[in-house]
Amino acid sequence: MKIVVLADTHVSNISQLPEELVRLLKKADVIVHLGDYTGKQLLDELRQLGRFEGVYGNIDSASIRRELPEERVLQVEGKRIALIHGWGAPFGLEEKIRARFPDVDAILYAHTHIPVNKVVEGVTVFNPGSATGRFPAREKTCGILAVADSIQGEVVRL
Repeated sequence: MKIVVLADTHVSNISQLPEELVRLLKKADVIVHLGDYTGKQLLDELRQLGRFEGVYGNIDSASIRRELPEERVLQVEGKRIALIHGWGAPFGLEEKIRARFPDVDAILYAHTHIPVNKVVEGVTVFNPGSATGRFPAREKTCGILAVADSIQGEVVRL
């Protein structure tokens, strides 16, 4: 199963995303957005592309917050995958999020705009960065997770 993960887009609609990302989204088995959409139209358009899972981010509007949870755990190919945006200062955020989800196979988070792809104590910890290169990232990135017997993450530079 191929999951395309994006976050921190900070745009209003899908036409403002990098073309390469839109191509990846159209081929995904699952699309995951980890918050800070900025525009509800973007949420609606992502849902039209196929199976969509998401959470809201710290700057998302009430209309997005009414439709999405702050956090959730997905079951994909027998794996438990936690989704959360994140909050507050980036220092120590990863540790706080890991403590919040003690019994999962992967944790997908955002908020920092900085890509992360590593395994900590058997758990995949993944941040796709900012799909539109918003500060402080400057580099446009997303992520792909291949989920089968294990979870393999890849940060994709757009």
